[in-house]
This record gives sequence, structure tokens and C-alpha cells, in this order.
Amino acid sequence: MDCLYRDPAAPVEARIKDLLSRMSLKEKIGQMTQIERRVSTAEVIRDYSIGSILSAGGSGPRDNAVASEWADMIDGFQRAALESRLGIPIIYGIDAVHGNNSIYGATIYPHNIGLGATRDAELVERIGAATALEVRASAIPYTFAPCVAVLKDPRWGRSYESYSEHTDIVRKMTSIITGLQGKPPTGLPNGYPFVAGRNNVIACAKHFVGDGGTEKGINEGDTVASYEDLEKIHMAPYLDCISRGVCTVMASYSSWNGRRMHADHFLLTEVLKNKLGFKGFVISDWEGLDRLSNPRGSNYRYCISVAVNAGIDMIMVPFNYEKFTDDLLALVDSGEVSLARIDDAVERILRVKFMAGLFEHPFSDRSLLHFVGCKLHREIAREAVRKSLVLLKNGKNGTKAFLPLDRSAKKILVAGSHADDLGYQCGGWTSTWHGSSGRITIGTTILDAIKEAVGADTEVVYEQYPTPETLNGKFSYAIVAVGEGPFAESLGDNSELTIPFNGNEVISSVSEKMSTLVILIAGRPLVIEPKILEKVDALIAAWLPGTEGNGITDIVFGDHDFSGRLPVSWFKNIDQLPMNAESNSYDPLFPLGFGLTYGGEE
Repeated sequence: MDCLYRDPAAPVEARIKDLLSRMSLKEKIGQMTQIERRVSTAEVIRDYSIGSILSAGGSGPRDNAVASEWADMIDGFQRAALESRLGIPIIYGIDAVHGNNSIYGATIYPHNIGLGATRDAELVERIGAATALEVRASAIPYTFAPCVAVLKDPRWGRSYESYSEHTDIVRKMTSIITGLQGKPPTGLPNGYPFVAGRNNVIACAKHFVGDGGTEKGINEGDTVASYEDLEKIHMAPYLDCISRGVCTVMASYSSWNGRRMHADHFLLTEVLKNKLGFKGFVISDWEGLDRLSNPRGSNYRYCISVAVNAGIDMIMVPFNYEKFTDDLLALVDSGEVSLARIDDAVERILRVKFMAGLFEHPFSDRSLLHFVGCKLHREIAREAVRKSLVLLKNGKNGTKAFLPLDRSAKKILVAGSHADDLGYQCGGWTSTWHGSSGRITIGTTILDAIKEAVGADTEVVYEQYPTPETLNGKFSYAIVAVGEGPFAESLGDNSELTIPFNGNEVISSVSEKMSTLVILIAGRPLVIEPKILEKVDALIAAWLPGTEGNGITDIVFGDHDFSGRLPVSWFKNIDQLPMNAESNSYDPLFPLGFGLTYGGEE
């Protein structure tokens, strides 16, 4: 074989060395460049030797595109890459953060905060493996997941992307990486990236580091902490990710003691790469380099210099690839960025591409398409919903338990903004970046699930906002589902954390007239007023459960018992934030780890 790098039997490091020796500087910079699919023409991919393409949230072949349409698009991009001089395949990346959530009809699992409530690492690993199959079915080999942030303030708009406020729980949930990438073989050097095969994907531990610890929970804010606390609280999950062979790490938009993470050589290179031994590649976040100057995007050459020298290997440009290429070429020519730094970055990127088998299998595997939204995966998601539910109250004033509900009741009222809204149930990062309302994909709402679960003679009446006339009717009981609307990132920063959509008014008006179960759909704890908590008969924290609403009715009608425990402390009021479960002044409404069962245990 003329080209050693094309020989699948050759050692990976030898293949990297051979390919690197054949590359021009422009081709190397191309490998460091990740562009958005909307600017990805065949000509651009070939001429710039583009290394990676991504879809931003909601950016696909068309609205509601199915997996086969995604595969057609991405295979087209891949053909263009293989037509370049050296034929280096692209890595296509997407935010598959709770299932392959951008693809219509995919299975949508509970967001991470709900998975943290399960405490079930084996379940989370199975979710990772199932997600990998659905991602691969779409011709995508790379997901920007998991987020291993440790949540220190629920005012943060990315709270639901964190598994817990407790470092040990987050560390346990890194089992999802083994599900996504496969289990590394014994003897694989620590820190070396690993992908088991064509049914697995490249994972990305994010956002390095301290993104969940910013002051007042401000997204992209500043985490003020000693290095010892940063290491003990926020960095610890990355040790587990690295030991599991995670292929990539994404830098955080946030800062540490005023130092921007995208420009922090100490943390990215001295700690992550040198001390922790990470051998995969570090990727920037979306336009992460632009944020290093004010106004954003000004003095772009300086931004590239400080970020690449700090240790960023692949840059999520995502649109301005021409200026990025020209500026980085000039920086190398002037000596401001060394060729050795460029070679190190490209070596890391090629290592992941070789380990993922992209040179041997660059195109989609259409035999995987039947896995998308399949019954088995939806059963896993339904199990995850069941195990994520946390029972906060069951019965009034020490009276007998209200749950489980009687499925043979004569007449049931179902109400609230979230009872029949699949988009609200799934939350952000579903179909689009910020999520939306309505039947945005294939799934089962809470109302759908109730109708399926009750007896043939039971009448189910649904009114989102019940009228006085309805409330004066005769009902066996009511189920009210309220909560937050969908959001992502800074759009979700919230200094009040009250229940929106007149949630309290709906709960109050219904519970004054009949026995009421309240299901709270939210990516974090919200303020529960004492008078509201007193009025309701039962209260469940259901987080953002995804497409499988039947997991809720499996529990509330008694087919399964509750096992979920709070992954975060539930505050009484905003003035208590941020809370610290180890503080002497800790006085939550419900403590970290709280959760009732039908037996009444906490």
C-alpha cells in the first residue's frame, strides 16, 4: 500500500505520522476547522480540507427531516471530503444530548437532571448505547455530549444539562460515555481516545471546566474558586471521562477567577493534557474564540492566537472559515503560533478519526435506520422516566397516601400548560436549539398516557385552564401538569424561578375544588409557595421527561413504585441561593437525596 495512513492494519500513531508528513500547512489548518453545514459546499470542503462540520440546534436538511434525509446530506459532505487531495474524512458533529434530539422521530430521553435523579449508572450507559445507534443511523459519528457540569446554582440556564449538584453523582453518570463510545479494552493507555466500532460515536465531555459554578448561575459567567475547589468539585468528573477513553473535550465559555477558559493555557494544556494525560482533541464552543474580545469578534487574529496557543485544537468557527484560515496562516508565518502547536492539534484530531474508523467506514450504515425511535429504545426511555420521578408529597396533613391513583375512577380532570404539550415535556435542545411547544416530534404526552392507562369506563376531561363551570363539576380527582417552557443556555438564566404560565393559579383553583396531583415539568427546582404545597394532595418532580409520557402513568397508577431521589437541593426561596448541602445553615424545602416511595420512606 503506497500510503501508510490508508492501511487499517498499521499502528494508529504510524498512520498519523505518515499523513501529517504529507499535509500542507493550509490542509493542517483545514483539519482544525469546524464549519456549520449551511456554509458547507463541496467546493469549500475540498478547497479548505475542512476537518469537521456541525449542525447547530435545529439546522438540518429541512424541518422535521428524518434520519435517512440526514444520512443523504452527510454522505454528500463526506464524498466531497474524500475527493480532496489526501481524502481525509470529515467528522460530523451534533448536539445529541438527550437522544438524537435534532432528528424527527428519534427517541427523546429525560434530560440529564432527571437521569441524575435515577442514580442508575447502568441505565445511563444503556441510554448512551441506544443514542449512539440512532446518531449513527443518521450518518453522524460525533455527539457534543455529555455535559458533566456540577450544578451549584439553579438560576443557571443550563441547569437541566447537569446530572447533579453533587460531584459524586455526576462522576457516576459518566457511564454514558461507555454507552456512547463502547468499553475500552484492558491495556488502552489512560487518556487515549477510544471508539469501539460502527455502532458507537465519538463523545465529548463538556464544558471544561467550572461551567456549573458561575456566580449567581449566570451563563458564560465567572466561577470564583480556589484551584483546589475547582479540581475537587468541577474537574473530578473529567478524570472518569478520560479513564473511559473520551475522545474530545469542549472548552467552556465561562471564566475561572476572571480568566477566560478558551484562553487558559494552564487549565487546557498544563492540567488537562499534561497532568491528566488527555490524548484526544479539545474543541472550542460555538464562536468561542469570538467571545475573547470586546466587542465580540473584533481583533479576531488575537483571539485565534490566544486560543490555539492555550490548547484549543479544533475551532467551531462556524461561519467565518476564510478569515480564520487566513489569520491562522499569518500567525504561523509570523511565529506567533508555532508549527509544533499546529502539528499537535492535527495529530490529536487525526488520532480520533483513525480510532473512530472513519477512514475505513466514512459513510452511513443504512442498516441502522430501523433503530430510530424503535420500541426497544422507547422502552428504555420509559424506564428512565419512571426511575427519574421524585415524589415530594403524598397525602395531606399526615392523612393517608393519595397515590397511587385509582385508574377505574369515574371521572378525572386533567389540566395545566404541560399536560398535553410534547415540546414542553422534552424541553430545550429538542428539534431546535431552544425547543418549542406542541407536537414537535413523535411521542406520548401526559394526557395521551393517562387516556391509555385508565379503565374503559373512566371519563377523562382535559382543559388547560379549567373554567369555573368545569371546576364545579363532580370529579374523582385532578391531575395538573405545570412547569417551565423550553429554553437553552442564556435564554434560561432566571433570577426568580417561579412557575410560569399562571401555574400557581391553576394549581390553586383546581386543588380548592378537588383532590389534586401536581406534576411539575421543569429542568430545575422552582419556587413552591407554602400555601400551594399545603393545598395539593401529591406533588411529583418529573424534570424534563422527553417523549415517553407513559413512564409517568406507570408510576402514578401504581404499576411501579417511586425510586427517584433529588439530584439537587430544593430551596424554599431565591434568597437561599446558592445552597450548600454541607453548610451548617442548610435549610432546604427538600434536601438533596429526598424522595418518597409508596411505603413512605425517604
